[in-house]
Amino acid sequence: MLLRRLQSVQNAAACVITRTPRRDHITPILHHLHWLPVRQRVALKLAVLVYKALNNRAPEYLSQDCRLVGDTGRRELRSSHNYTCASVNTSTRFGDRAFAAAGPRL
Repeated sequence: MLLRRLQSVQNAAACVITRTPRRDHITPILHHLHWLPVRQRVALKLAVLVYKALNNRAPEYLSQDCRLVGDTGRRELRSSHNYTCASVNTSTRFGDRAFAAAGPRL
């Protein structure tokens, strides 16, 4: 619901900046402005945070939430050479949105 409202605000801002009518299709306008839609921008920001956490460029509290699969086990596995994050199981939708769960899942 909130993302839909933010997308509406972004669409309106794009129309104001480019002086196009509101009835025109918005995707080419956003592409012309080099703006990502809100959902894709959120995913991009989350992916950048995960990348920084895995490469020790993020704060320690974020780096603790992102661990590679090879770092979590006791034995050396064939899959330990892949760059996949260990995901956390949550029981609520609120927990699914936490960085420790949403970051590795992305």
